[in-house]
Amino acid sequence: MTSFAYGRIALYLAVLAVLALPLGVYIHKVMESVASPLSLLFRPVECAPMSWSAYTLRLIVFNAVGALFLYAIQRWQGWLPLNPAHFGGVSPDSAFNTAVSFASNTSWQSYAGETTLSYSTQMLGITVQSFLSAATGIAVLMALLRGFSRVETPTLGNLWVDLTRATLFVLLPLSCLLAVVLVAQGSIQNLRLNQVAGLVEPASYSQPKLDASGRPLLDAQGQPVIETATTRTQVLPMGPVASQTAIALLSGDGGGFFNANSAHPYANPTPLSNF
Repeated sequence: MTSFAYGRIALYLAVLAVLALPLGVYIHKVMESVASPLSLLFRPVECAPMSWSAYTLRLIVFNAVGALFLYAIQRWQGWLPLNPAHFGGVSPDSAFNTAVSFASNTSWQSYAGETTLSYSTQMLGITVQSFLSAATGIAVLMALLRGFSRVETPTLGNLWVDLTRATLFVLLPLSCLLAVVLVAQGSIQNLRLNQVAGLVEPASYSQPKLDASGRPLLDAQGQPVIETATTRTQVLPMGPVASQTAIALLSGDGGGFFNANSAHPYANPTPLSNF
């Protein structure tokens, strides 16, 4: 690697080291309500702490319901609003794969968001589940730490309180801050239809030749017949990219709006990537 690459790694580690203590203290106060007004907000449900078995069972059921909700949104997206590209429902196998992946935070994404999912699916399904899966991870960590730190206790806290605090007071503020930074650096955030732009020079590319029914033509060896095509335009994808990229980076769930993580210029604009 170059000296510039090593410098960026060193800067990244330095930023982590500087932020670790204040962010850790903030998360601890938020999650445990140490001398915080949050204790008044959640007092009605905090009187019902859960045993490890009740905490675990509710956690599993919560994530299973989230996976089913995400599956349903993908299958029905053709009838949902905010679908300017008029995408139909996602196939059952792809919808199931995506739902299970995002609910379990396994970061497996087998589709390109801008050509598969509507804006409503991206925002109500993918983005929401990215928040909830990350909140689930924080909740499990807090329960584990309570089990280690308490000498003898039959309970590990309240799951609903942990999930709500992690979402509203940890993930949401950080996501809003990061989304604003991304927009300021040039990342897109809109609900517009994909835009067509003219190229400075014509571009040539290879593609399979299709028959009258739209299927690829095959040669004598059964291989697709390739033809050369030329275009003078380019389709520029639009959408709520910055907001989804922010929580995708924080949660580590999936490949972001374009399934390219931060490699896509719309998700990680050049000024920010060079920082």
